[in-house]
Amino acid sequence: MSVELESQSWEILEEYIIHDRSNEIIKFFESSQPAETAHFIAHLDEELREKLIVLLDPEKAADLLHNIPDEQAADIIEKIPAQEAAAIIDQLPVDEQVDILSDVKSEGAEAILDAMSPKDASVTRQIMKYSEGTAGSLMTLEYLAYTEHTTCGDILNDIQTNQERYSDFEVQYAYIISDSNRLIGVLRMRDLILAKKNTLVKSLMIINPLHVNVNTSLDELIHIFDEHNYIGIPVTDKLNRLVGVVRRSHVLEASNQRAELSSLRRSGITQGEEFRSMPFRQRAFRRLSWLSINIILNVIAASVIALYQDTLSAVIALAVFLPIISDMSGCSGNQSVAVSIRELTLGLIKPFEFFRVIRKELGVGILNGIILGFLLGMVAFIWKNNLYLGLVIGGALATNTIVAVCLGSTIPLLLKSLKIDPALASSPMLTTITDMCGFFFALYFATLALEFLT
Repeated sequence: MSVELESQSWEILEEYIIHDRSNEIIKFFESSQPAETAHFIAHLDEELREKLIVLLDPEKAADLLHNIPDEQAADIIEKIPAQEAAAIIDQLPVDEQVDILSDVKSEGAEAILDAMSPKDASVTRQIMKYSEGTAGSLMTLEYLAYTEHTTCGDILNDIQTNQERYSDFEVQYAYIISDSNRLIGVLRMRDLILAKKNTLVKSLMIINPLHVNVNTSLDELIHIFDEHNYIGIPVTDKLNRLVGVVRRSHVLEASNQRAELSSLRRSGITQGEEFRSMPFRQRAFRRLSWLSINIILNVIAASVIALYQDTLSAVIALAVFLPIISDMSGCSGNQSVAVSIRELTLGLIKPFEFFRVIRKELGVGILNGIILGFLLGMVAFIWKNNLYLGLVIGGALATNTIVAVCLGSTIPLLLKSLKIDPALASSPMLTTITDMCGFFFALYFATLALEFLT
C-alpha cells in the first residue's frame, strides 16, 4: 500500500469514527488485511480508539482486539465502561481474555470480571490465579474430555452435535478421565474414527500419558516440547485431575514474548512493553525511571577519574563527563531503537514513516533530555562550583539526548528499507553516532565558554 493511499485510509477511518458510521467502519476493516488492523488503530489518537471500540457491536470489537497486541487491547479496554468492556471480552477465547485482563490494572480487571457472565468470569479467574509463565497460566480450557466408560459412538455423536462449539478447538486428541476427573489416558482421533461405535474408549486409549503440573515453569515446558513433537500436553493439578491443555503454540508465543521483554529491558524499557500509541507522559516517565538510575551509576563510575581532580584544570575536568554524555545519550537512543524494532515486527509502523515516528519521539527526547541534562549539569556545578561548567555539561547531554532519540527511532526504519536486519545493526550504528555527537557538543560548548572555565 502506498504512503498516499495509507494516509487517505487513516483519514477515512477517522471520519467514519467521528461521524459514528459503524457500518462503514465494519466494511473498512473487512476490506483490509488483518495484519493492517494494528497499523490503522495505532494511528488513531486515544479518544478515537476508545470511540471506535464502543461504536462496534461486541463481536466486531472483539475481532479488532484479536488483531492488535494485548497491551494495546488492554489499554483500550480499561478506559471504556466496565459493562461495555465485559461484553467485548466475553466474545474472546478464554486464553485471550486472560492475556488482555492480565495487562489491565487490578481494579479495572475486577470490575470487568464482575460485569461478565458468572460462568465465563469464573473460568477466566481460574486461569488468572496461576503465576505468569506457568503451565496453568498458559493452558486453554478448550479440549475434549470423556470418562473411561464412554463409547466411540458417544464421542462421535457429541462432536457432531457440538460441531459449532468445537470448531475453534485444536482437536488432535480426546482426554480420558476417571469418574473423579483424574487423567488416565489419551485417545487419538485416528483410533476413534476407525473404531467400532460400541467400543469403549478404555480399550483404545494410551494409558499414563505425558502430562504437566499447573506449576510447571515455562523453561520446563520449552524443554518438554523440544523433546516431544506434541501439539498439546494435558495439564493436571496436584491431585492429578485434568484442568486444561497447554499448546505448543502458546508456549512458543510466551517464549518469544519473554525474549522481547528481555531485549526491551536491556535497552531500558523496564516496565513492560511500550508502543507510541500510549500516552506521551506515560511513555516519557517509564523510560525516565531507568535512565535516572543509570545516570547515577555512570556518575559513580566516572568518580574514579575524579580522584585525580587536584591535578586537573577545570577544562580537563570536562573529560570526566564525556563518557557519561555519550553513554547516557546512547541509552536514550537504544530505548527508541527497541520500540521501533518492536513496532516494525508487529506491523504498527512501516519503514517509510520517518516523519511520523520523529514527531512522536521528539517530545519524549526533549523532555528527557532537559531533565537528564539538568541532573548531570547540577553534578558538574556542585563538583567544581562552576555554573558555566554545569551549563556546558547539561546542555551537551540534553542536545545529544534529543539527537539520539530521534536517530534511535529512525535508524531501524532506514535499515529495514535497505533490507538490513535492524535488530543486528541499529544499536552499534547508534552508539557510534551518539559518541561522536556527544563529544562534539561538549567540546564545542566548552570552546564557546572557555574563558569562564579556566
